Amino acid sequence: MRNTVSKKVPEILCLAGLFLLSACHSVYRLTEVQENKIEVTSAYDEVPDNEAAAVLVPFKSKVDSIMLPVIGTCEMDMTTERPESLLPNLVADVLWNYANTLPGQKADIAVINLGGLRNNLPKGNITYGTVYEILPFENSLCIVSLKGNDLLSLFKEIAKVGGQGVSHSTLLLSKPFNGELLDATVGGKEIDNDQMYTVATLDYLSEGNDGLTSFLKAKKRVCPKGAIIRNIFLDYVKEETAKGDAITSRLDGRIQVKK
Repeated sequence: MRNTVSKKVPEILCLAGLFLLSACHSVYRLTEVQENKIEVTSAYDEVPDNEAAAVLVPFKSKVDSIMLPVIGTCEMDMTTERPESLLPNLVADVLWNYANTLPGQKADIAVINLGGLRNNLPKGNITYGTVYEILPFENSLCIVSLKGNDLLSLFKEIAKVGGQGVSHSTLLLSKPFNGELLDATVGGKEIDNDQMYTVATLDYLSEGNDGLTSFLKAKKRVCPKGAIIRNIFLDYVKEETAKGDAITSRLDGRIQVKK
């Protein structure tokens, strides 16, 4: 037994050495990275896996009972595009309105990122599922205080990517993408470098994410407990429906590109 083991040890070490040698001299190397947005549609249901579908039936039934009830109606198709589009305008306005209803809080403007809106809002019935598809993340509201010069820096970051969702402010960009900020106002007034402005935004953005690093210069940050952006939007839809109103939005030139 002792001789057998001693013979196998060099063989094992030899194999290990070969694996290490091949790993160190791999013929493969990374040459390119690409990304694509794949829209998940009913096309993937054309050839369903019946066994998998059967397993999911009881779960689907429960999810559908929660997600399919209609809570409102949308008056038009709303998409998410730069520099300005209907859905970001709507969500930013909803966020601004909600922030200004909170005791002791005030928002001069609102800023959201287009990447946080994961689907369009189609014309017709709005269900719980519709809203979850648009706002699937557990982002919450934060109200950030910025000096005027830092707010201008934030607007420059927005100009660089060709626009984000804003409310109660106007931006003029030099070109659609990688542009410069030519002009900006808050509440129809020029920005005072030394004045403090409050911005209603997402907690994710308030931490300087998605290229909006100027939020890190905040003098104050308040994140009201339980103020989930998705729930704020759901409540808005329900309130409008209770008043007999359909959900609507408009393009008002809040972000423009100089012609």
